[in-house]
Amino acid sequence: MITGNPQMTWCPPFWTLPISTTSRYGSHGAFYHYKNSMGKSLPLFYIYDSYLTSPEAWAHLLTPNGPHSIRNTPYDGVFIALLVEEGHTHDILAAGFDGMYTYFASNGFSFGSSHQNWKAVKNFCDANNLMFIPSVGPGYIDTSIRPWNNHNTRNRVNGKYYETALQAALTVRPEIVSITSFNEWHEGTQIEKAIPKKTPTRLYLDYLPHQPSLYLELTRRWAEHFIKEKEQWLM
Repeated sequence: MITGNPQMTWCPPFWTLPISTTSRYGSHGAFYHYKNSMGKSLPLFYIYDSYLTSPEAWAHLLTPNGPHSIRNTPYDGVFIALLVEEGHTHDILAAGFDGMYTYFASNGFSFGSSHQNWKAVKNFCDANNLMFIPSVGPGYIDTSIRPWNNHNTRNRVNGKYYETALQAALTVRPEIVSITSFNEWHEGTQIEKAIPKKTPTRLYLDYLPHQPSLYLELTRRWAEHFIKEKEQWLM
């Protein structure tokens, strides 16, 4: 139960986090806001596993005429759903989300995380006034926690895998590119500085023969390239 706003009389338990976060931190300068298609600056939320809730339930909250709509209330935002299967594109549209992201760092792991599908997804989003946020990663290896998942391992190839993903993302001209993730060492997706490290139970991957800051440098370089590319798109 949400109190203090007559329009908000019900919400799923997982919805309390964005609402309470906005209530507590929404006016803080460090709270990330994104300007939506109407020119309004709103907090941006990625909703992980959004497909586990039906589009009909989401529509109660995210469509302007939904019975419990948060649109044009103090709890409004830019809400980005997780795209896994191809059919989720239509579900995300029906649910009233503002866009979709792909999350998984392993190319080919899902429909959404497959670089070859990004152009079609971007076209769908453009046609329906949705944001498309492709997610990239420097590699992927999670067999230390999921020994059965070796088939989703993606070698870093000394930074080439990361750059290939970034190039694939920029090719579809997105508004935002997300990186999965900054420091999840257990899934081999970290981009922070890395030096050789071994414990009795785990070997942490480093970036040798390159410098410890290789992926931070690549990220900076591609971020600068992305900014320049966007300037050209808008001309």
